[in-house]
Amino acid sequence: MRAFFQTWREAWDEVPGAFRAALALALGFVGFVAWDQSHWWRVKEDYSFGWLVPALVAFVVVDRLALIRAALATCAATGSERVQGWRANVLRVVVGLVAVTGAGFFLLGLIYRAGVGSSYPGTLAITLGMIGIVFPLLWWNAPMGESPLAGDFARDARLRLVGLFVFPVMVWWVSAPMVSAVEQRLQPFLLHQVVTVVAFVFDLLGLPVEQLGNVLVLPLGSVGVEDACSGIRSLTACVFAGSFLAAVFVRRLWPKVFFVVAALALAFVTNLARGLFLTGWAYAYGASAIEGAVHDVAGYAVLGLTVAGLLALLPVMNWWSREDNPAAGAAETR
Repeated sequence: MRAFFQTWREAWDEVPGAFRAALALALGFVGFVAWDQSHWWRVKEDYSFGWLVPALVAFVVVDRLALIRAALATCAATGSERVQGWRANVLRVVVGLVAVTGAGFFLLGLIYRAGVGSSYPGTLAITLGMIGIVFPLLWWNAPMGESPLAGDFARDARLRLVGLFVFPVMVWWVSAPMVSAVEQRLQPFLLHQVVTVVAFVFDLLGLPVEQLGNVLVLPLGSVGVEDACSGIRSLTACVFAGSFLAAVFVRRLWPKVFFVVAALALAFVTNLARGLFLTGWAYAYGASAIEGAVHDVAGYAVLGLTVAGLLALLPVMNWWSREDNPAAGAAETR
């Protein structure tokens, strides 16, 4: 334990003063967002995974500590690569717009929270505002070496440094509840897709099923598919899990993005499999047979299948990274 804190102390002492202040201020913004979101983690079961976010953010930062130290040294080195000319002007404008927009959202969220207390729009605005403030804050205060060399956006030393903080900053968007208007539109849509596909599969198998809205009429009774079965809980949890696994285990940008998209697709497929299983059980043993233990076990089984599917995708994503750029894959050791 003493060696761990000694390593952190040495790493902190190596951070330039301006960037150290930016990190401290960013931590303050993140802490406020965590406090604001904790209300929803406590009262909404769909977002109870949010209690894991602070611990996993800390884990990712510790995991990337060596990379952050190396990126800081590269930024401060003489001759480090940096975008120049019109690209630099575009980057300054974009960073400025992000900062102004972020400050506006954060202020709007504070006003909303002060007026009505905890609310979906207020929490989302505060979270988006924090994201829009922290990234420019880190970029502006990153060290700049003398006599920089011209480079493109992908090789800019300061952008690569800020890129190491994408997961620790952006993951708070996933743990923030969606605006109720968005959730109320998305949930019925997902629910309708599940019911429609289940009815189609049973018809395809020659098993008579009548669909009445979100109710399936079976020979041994009717099964009503409730809002909790829409899969929106699985979607948010899978985006969170997929983002964390991609941040820790996947090396390159595009495989990371594809992995998160695959997590979304996997959440929908496994939730659909759950609907098919429960409907088949009700078809064979009656609608009352899927209540209680069967319903709960099916939910936990789907969660296990989703996690197993994500873990099975990791070797494929890392293989893609190596094939895309073998030198970069070999050089990256985390």
